[in-house]
Amino acid sequence: MSTANLTRTETAARSAAVDLHRIRLELDVTGALDAANTGFPVTTTLEFDATTAETWADFLGEAVHEVVVNGQSRDVEWDGARIRLRGLVAHNTVVIRATGAYSRSGEGLHRFVDPVDAGVYLYTHDEPADARRFMACFEQPDMKAAITVVVTAPEGWETLSNQSPVATSTRDGAQTVEFAPTLPLSSYLTCIAAGPYARVSSEWRRDDVVVPLSVLSRASMAEHLAANEILEVTRQGLDFFAEAFDFAYPWGKYDQIFVPEYNIGAMENPGLVTFTESYLYRGAATRAQRQARANTILHEMAHMWFGDLVTMQWWDDLWLKESFADYMGSHASVAATEYTDAWVAFANRRKAWAYTQDQLPSTHPIVADIPDLEAAKLNFDGITYAKGAAVLKQLVAFVGEDAFFEGARRYFARHAYGNTTLEDLLVQLEQASGRDMRAWAQAWLQTTGMSTLSIERDADGDAVVVQTDPRPHRLQIGLYDLQGDTLVVRERIPVDLAEERTPVALPDADLVLLNDGDLTYAKARLDERSLSAVERGLSWIDDPLARGLIWSALWNATRDGELAVAKYLEIVVAHAPRETDSSLLGGVVLNAPSAIGHYLPESERADARRTWLDATWAALGGAAAGSDAQLIWARAFAAAAAFDDSRRLDVSTLLIGAGPQGLPMDADLRWVLLTALVATGHAGAEEITEEQLRDHTASGRTAALAAAASTPSAAVRAADWRAAWGDLTLTNDHLDATIRGFGAGGRRDLVEVFDVEYFSRIEEAWSERSIEIARRLVIGLYPETETTELVDGWLDTHPEAPAALRRLVLEQRDHQQRAIRVREAQGVLAG
Repeated sequence: MSTANLTRTETAARSAAVDLHRIRLELDVTGALDAANTGFPVTTTLEFDATTAETWADFLGEAVHEVVVNGQSRDVEWDGARIRLRGLVAHNTVVIRATGAYSRSGEGLHRFVDPVDAGVYLYTHDEPADARRFMACFEQPDMKAAITVVVTAPEGWETLSNQSPVATSTRDGAQTVEFAPTLPLSSYLTCIAAGPYARVSSEWRRDDVVVPLSVLSRASMAEHLAANEILEVTRQGLDFFAEAFDFAYPWGKYDQIFVPEYNIGAMENPGLVTFTESYLYRGAATRAQRQARANTILHEMAHMWFGDLVTMQWWDDLWLKESFADYMGSHASVAATEYTDAWVAFANRRKAWAYTQDQLPSTHPIVADIPDLEAAKLNFDGITYAKGAAVLKQLVAFVGEDAFFEGARRYFARHAYGNTTLEDLLVQLEQASGRDMRAWAQAWLQTTGMSTLSIERDADGDAVVVQTDPRPHRLQIGLYDLQGDTLVVRERIPVDLAEERTPVALPDADLVLLNDGDLTYAKARLDERSLSAVERGLSWIDDPLARGLIWSALWNATRDGELAVAKYLEIVVAHAPRETDSSLLGGVVLNAPSAIGHYLPESERADARRTWLDATWAALGGAAAGSDAQLIWARAFAAAAAFDDSRRLDVSTLLIGAGPQGLPMDADLRWVLLTALVATGHAGAEEITEEQLRDHTASGRTAALAAAASTPSAAVRAADWRAAWGDLTLTNDHLDATIRGFGAGGRRDLVEVFDVEYFSRIEEAWSERSIEIARRLVIGLYPETETTELVDGWLDTHPEAPAALRRLVLEQRDHQQRAIRVREAQGVLAG
């Protein structure tokens, strides 16, 4: 195992022997303007007590030049990941001078050059263990310290960190900014940003507390910043959390910065939250997109308490921050913003992620066993986020909202600025609620999998709720009657379940909707009568949450091989054009082509794709001008047109601006349409160049790369393949674009020649590339063969491959095996 892959055992031993107090971090990024400079000088000073004569500091960079322990220079002993520290005494000051490496993968200190104005932008991203890419540190969450950051950068740049500046000096065109020390902070929460960022400033006030606010982006993205809307949600969130948690926002200022080429949605660095630029909408945005942005803002804000103020001791308890933040994102959206329907998106989209992850062989308890950092990296998944949040929603129903928040308040008061485990939270929730939290935790946090709920009736019509993998559930069963074509709710019956079979007094109804209100975490099936009612009346159910649960039930049954793909597509074509909730519609138009591409036999896909393409075109034509639905259907049509060229003239019509009235032809939609023409052989380099001249931005550059990579030529796809594996100059975004192009249009005939080679490359990529980049290669280039013979052979002959790599391969195999199984079931289901 590489020494970069820190284990839980060794880090626990280090924190037991080392008591860290303060860190001073000094970086000089004035050289970032010169592309020839691959690295930057960095000096880290660590102050700590020790009960051992020797330990190590973590650092991933270009070089370590000097190690000074208590004023004495020591030999540099650095293996590329760990710096040995010898000669320690009770109280120590260690100074490490090194050269860090600018990142192009979004890990550590990322450097980006804006093609619009050649502006250079820097930002850091650390989670779970990439602070060591720009500073020497003890890279584990339970070694918190006050961190003082000092940055020397070109004069005129915005220079930011977790705290506010306390001193600034200039000399020879450079500025040196020293920031106030932070409150005790884990290394992975350290954040720095520097560059000619555009800033919009404001403030939040509550009683005598004043928190400076700002929102920042690249200068060329400033027109898309939507600062007023972002700041409004920010103030609403701070109002809500200050009241709910009874603990004043502790981190001084609240900056939110939107950065390019970001690997994730956002990161909760206290005082300087980073977001992907994908949340800055260059063109039209649906309400669902704006709701998603608000949800993410509130998710990261919840982390200021859950995760930053109180931090898990080790990554086993990652859920202590991510599950709570995911729950709070929706809860606060409903309680404090205009997005009072946020639980609809959660039920339909977020929980779909959890259901998928929880059925993989790599599923794990919410409180997971995380032996090392590689495992931690992969556990930022649907279990930790969405299942954990869904289970917390069940917990709130179990103990009551008042007791839940009272337990949270006690938790923060007891453990502020410290580190915790599951037990610490359970104690507070138990005291606040008077409920037995151990049984609940065992049933929901320390087990894997999910229940599937269904209704059975005997000959007399008596009903039984059947659940696989039994757990305690508190839920509602909704009874709906058909009135003409409209399904109208008659009543909702509360039910407690614990056993495999639970008799329920359940009157007859056209639609019986299990888990109505989405109170628990389980897959719910529709009986035959309910399915018939849904086929007739789904569009006319008033409650969007109920519709979302039905869409979810239909999709789960389809991917489990219990509902024919053809039947699912019939329901989608009939009812999706009438769906008024943009979040639900957005999910459906993604699931339908996925069902075609994965779950239909190959012989049926071409016809199904054409039918779907025609359906998207018809729905686009029927959507109201300027509506969310019009935009969603336009995007769905453009995506579908990459697989079938029968409507290429309609694609061209949209591109010249002659589409339906009210449709906003923004740059992003134009690129999807043009890429569809390229992928089907009806456009090429000339059209791509022309479009890139029209959209001379970073997004345009990435889209042009993806479009060119989509050319339906064996030579181009071979070049995509070589670039993905071998071109180390590709940024994270450009690698993704290359991988998208490689698989564009579902042209297996152009890429199947590389199936065997894939398995010869992945282990080397895992050992030589960063986890972030290697993960994209392993997942994005996995061959969609008709059997699992190749992957089974690799798994059999590589039992000693890194556990995290085997996990990714096993997950892809499971997706592949599910698709094979569902395809084989279609004949039976159709019969």
